[in-house]
Amino acid sequence: MAFDTISVIGLGYIGLPTAAMFAAHGKKVIGVDVNQHAVDTINRGEIHIVEPDLDALVAQGVAKGRLRAVAVPEPADAFLIAVPTPFENDSSLSVPKPDLKYIQAACSSIAPVLKKGDLVILESTSPVGATEKVVEWLAAAREDLSFPVEGAMNADIFVAHCPERVLPGHVVRELIENDRVIGGITSACSKKAVELYKVFVQGDCVVTNARTAEMAKLTENASRDVSIAFANELSIICDETDIDVWELIALANRHPRVNILQPGPGVGGHCIAVDPWFIVSRSPESARLIKTAREVNDSKPLWVIEKVKLAVADFLTANPKKSISNMRIACYGLAFKPDIDDLRESPALNIARELTSLYGTSLVSVEPNIEANMQVNGVNLSKFDGAYNSSDIHVLLVDHKEFKAKSKPVGLVVDTKGIWK
Repeated sequence: MAFDTISVIGLGYIGLPTAAMFAAHGKKVIGVDVNQHAVDTINRGEIHIVEPDLDALVAQGVAKGRLRAVAVPEPADAFLIAVPTPFENDSSLSVPKPDLKYIQAACSSIAPVLKKGDLVILESTSPVGATEKVVEWLAAAREDLSFPVEGAMNADIFVAHCPERVLPGHVVRELIENDRVIGGITSACSKKAVELYKVFVQGDCVVTNARTAEMAKLTENASRDVSIAFANELSIICDETDIDVWELIALANRHPRVNILQPGPGVGGHCIAVDPWFIVSRSPESARLIKTAREVNDSKPLWVIEKVKLAVADFLTANPKKSISNMRIACYGLAFKPDIDDLRESPALNIARELTSLYGTSLVSVEPNIEANMQVNGVNLSKFDGAYNSSDIHVLLVDHKEFKAKSKPVGLVVDTKGIWK
């Protein structure tokens, strides 16, 4: 199959770069998104997210007529589903449970336009068994087509799971260079998926089954989450014992078999802060270490907030003529990692939001990747220079390049990233 036309369902941080990459390699690409603003923006040859080099790729694809966005799926030869997989909105659950409603909605939307020979790939990070659910939902909607079953060789539609595994800020390059794990429902499905990704992937396409491919992505992120939890727990211990955690880690990492990660204000993003819970929710009695790591990382923002409260108390003690209403606190960074605008599951955003509720207009926040003088999730944004030059307390939450280029500001500093020591 030549895969002349490719449809990407979901034009966010993964779907849009993937769609643009296929277009850059000569394929006709139809991007689908329920967000009309995103659709209109892309069709102008522009982008609605921040990702280096993506703007040129999208502009080129649209200008050459290879990339266009729509709100309703159209016929294609391959369909890639890249939609969110959030948690169920149920506060009574002791362990967050994955919600597959967006994947199910994507299946419902593409089912009417499927034809014999089409390939459907689930790219969304998913709990084990989700790809089998895709088959179930599509089969229920299209009884006139046959769908793959493990162990069988023949089916009208091919279905596989291929999780994205790229780093925000480096997505365009890593889409090409990184290996891909491809898990087909059958070996024939895997073969078709490899054929599709080899349109642009230079890394290896490693074949396994669907369930192992799903677990591979969850395992990658859970592994990093556990490692970050160790660093975050270490930072708390070092604070209690008056030790510079960054110096300590640098010294420990001089051992040839030690590689401790860097601590921070918590863990965010759509992967590391979410995916480990998919494992815990399925095996709650066995996933004890993974669950503890999630709890350590989820509690780190509360620790940071307490450090800010102590800094406020220290400032007011040293300046008895001042009050909270006439002091200034600045939070630096709202994104979940450096040099991007992605706020998903961001601990920095949650910290800034909580501090805003505590200190009101005394607090300003700076996020250089989002336009200043606006409000984001209840947090007022200000320009960097004004906050840097006039604040009494500085709370460094994200090590954006703009902040790293500056020396330690005057005033009290709560530095969660170790760049203003």
